[in-house]
Amino acid sequence: MTSGDLFLQQLINGLNLGAMYSLLALGFTLVYGIMELINFSHFNVFMVGCFIALGVLKLLGMDGQSVILHGLPLIGVLLLTFLITMVSSGMIGVGIERLLLRPLRAVTGPAAMILTIGVSYILFNVILIGIGGDTRNFANPLPSVSWNIGGAVLRMRDLLIWGITIVLMLGLTYFVNYTRLGKGMRATAQDPEAARMMGVEVDSVVGLSFFIGSALAGASGLIFGLYYNYAKVDMGFAAGLRAFTAAVLGGIGNVPGAMLGGVLIGLIEAGSSQLIGQLWADVVIFSILVIVLVFRPAGLLGRQAPNKS
Repeated sequence: MTSGDLFLQQLINGLNLGAMYSLLALGFTLVYGIMELINFSHFNVFMVGCFIALGVLKLLGMDGQSVILHGLPLIGVLLLTFLITMVSSGMIGVGIERLLLRPLRAVTGPAAMILTIGVSYILFNVILIGIGGDTRNFANPLPSVSWNIGGAVLRMRDLLIWGITIVLMLGLTYFVNYTRLGKGMRATAQDPEAARMMGVEVDSVVGLSFFIGSALAGASGLIFGLYYNYAKVDMGFAAGLRAFTAAVLGGIGNVPGAMLGGVLIGLIEAGSSQLIGQLWADVVIFSILVIVLVFRPAGLLGRQAPNKS
């Protein structure tokens, strides 16, 4: 494989990772933009979403490499799995906000953020106790179709991952910018008290942001399973930290920034893994997090937000 082919292959791999990180980073940035809260439970909502997708695929007759569609077309199976996974993950996010975070909304300080860490460990241990810590083989329903581009390989699942991610991102962009609820989210992010006086149901907007962010985390978990073909209880930590780094890099609270940051982190991870190894790739990624926080805390596309307190 020539250097050009190697570069192209790493570009393909990096875009796959970037798609997953972008969707996961959007959950961080939506919640932070409205509540100025780092939601650390998001790490394991992603993990739970992956296991929900695994369970749905098994119910539809897909287990590991064995595929029995019960008469359903493949596209129907995938759409149904995405729908159930995203709605279920979104409801987990709504439950976290309504039952646990809403009573703390008037409490200043780090209490809410610390609570999300506790919720993250609860989700982790519920799956660990209920399912176990063993790696589970993820269903592989996608046809093994690929195309050689020089020495690089472009697979059907790569195109599927990119297509799903682009559709979800365009849908979110349209929703935030052109719908009534999306305008309410932007108004709440700028000034919740002023938004409330203008008739915006702030509580509903906050719940909606948790639903959308968690639903995207579920979609990201399904993409992870389709790409790597496994699910494991500790998968949320590494992917979540990378997605958080992507949100910070792009500008946490900024939707286009989260998308850009996810793609950049995916490309950096793929390139670094090839050039200097996976362990050093982690050093590079988290060094970027430190550098951004020190020298440009607002991120690439973010701007310093006014204090809402």
